[in-house]
Amino acid sequence: MNGEPVLVMLVEDNIDHAELVIRTLEDHRIANKIKHFMDGQTALDYLFRRGEYEDPKTSPRPHMILLDLRLPRVDGLEVLHQIKERDELKNVPVIILTTSEAEKDVARAYDNHVNSYLVKPVGFDEFSKLMNDLGFYWLGWNTHPRI
Repeated sequence: MNGEPVLVMLVEDNIDHAELVIRTLEDHRIANKIKHFMDGQTALDYLFRRGEYEDPKTSPRPHMILLDLRLPRVDGLEVLHQIKERDELKNVPVIILTTSEAEKDVARAYDNHVNSYLVKPVGFDEFSKLMNDLGFYWLGWNTHPRI
C-alpha cells in the first residue's frame, strides 16, 4: 500500500475471537496497526471522528474494516449501513466476519454494500489461513482508490 502503515479496524465484541484475529494478523504481518472496538457505537464514533476521536491525526482512516454482525449498542449491519452512506468512508473495504451463516444476514449485508461476507471457521488452522488469505487479498493484491 505505497509503503504507508496499514491500519485494520476490528469491530468484535467476543474477546476470544478478537484475540485470534489480532494474533493471526500480527503473525502473518498483514497489518502494522490494529484498532479494536468492542461495540458498534464506539466504532462509529471513531469513523465519524466524534468525541475522543475528533483529531484525524490520532484517528486515521482504516484501510480495511473487519466487522462482526452481533454487536452491543449498534449492530454490525447498522454500522455497515452508516459506513457505506458516507462519501469519505464508502470506499473502505468492509468485510463481515461472523459466525452467522443465515441467508437473511448474508442478503442484508450485501444489500448494504458489504465488500465480502466471511463465516468464521471453527478450527484454528482454517481460521489462520482465512485471515492470511484475506489480508493478502484486500491489503496486498486488491487495487483500490486512496482513502
